[in-house]
Amino acid sequence: MTPYRIFVTFLLSLTLSACATTKTVEQSQVKFFERLTSLCGKAFGGGLVSNDPADANLAGKPMIMHVASCNSTQIKIPFHVEMKPGEWNRSRTWIISRVDIVTPYRPALRLKHDHRHKDGTSDKVTMYGGDTATAGTGKRQEFPVDNESVSMFLKNGLQASVTNVWAVEVDDKAYTYELSRKNRLFRVTFDLTKPIASPPLPWGWGK
Repeated sequence: MTPYRIFVTFLLSLTLSACATTKTVEQSQVKFFERLTSLCGKAFGGGLVSNDPADANLAGKPMIMHVASCNSTQIKIPFHVEMKPGEWNRSRTWIISRVDIVTPYRPALRLKHDHRHKDGTSDKVTMYGGDTATAGTGKRQEFPVDNESVSMFLKNGLQASVTNVWAVEVDDKAYTYELSRKNRLFRVTFDLTKPIASPPLPWGWGK
């Protein structure tokens, strides 16, 4: 085989490998996105399942996740926490989107956190998150912190957050949201077998 043919064969093998990897990513992410979409319009109760001292104020607090808005490219999931009897924090919405990373090209999922104040205005630390870096599975996707979020955290004195990795898990029984970094773990889980009444919309929705 001539050097030219060897080079062409090498390039072709790289192209086929890239196509196969992209296909795997698409299949697992599409399955994951479809699982979430199947929950659209429903709400579920849950609570904290990790035991990090940093979250002691959330231990035992009732929580609700509501798959409130869905289309072919984006799902919005408000996260409600009852801080005191009858007094709910409705400041957070998880946003999961299907995106295309341009260089190098690959499909991905993106997780962002929309944080609002009670008057509907955005918190100074909001819309942070990251994109998937691996194929993940149809049941679990991980989102390492992106550069934009790192800059926001540093600007606001949140140096510990610059290595954040978020994850979302969903199967037939439970939805779990996770935040992890060195010496830090936050996990909340919701029972998907028992839908509940939908809560009020989060702060700032409709404005």
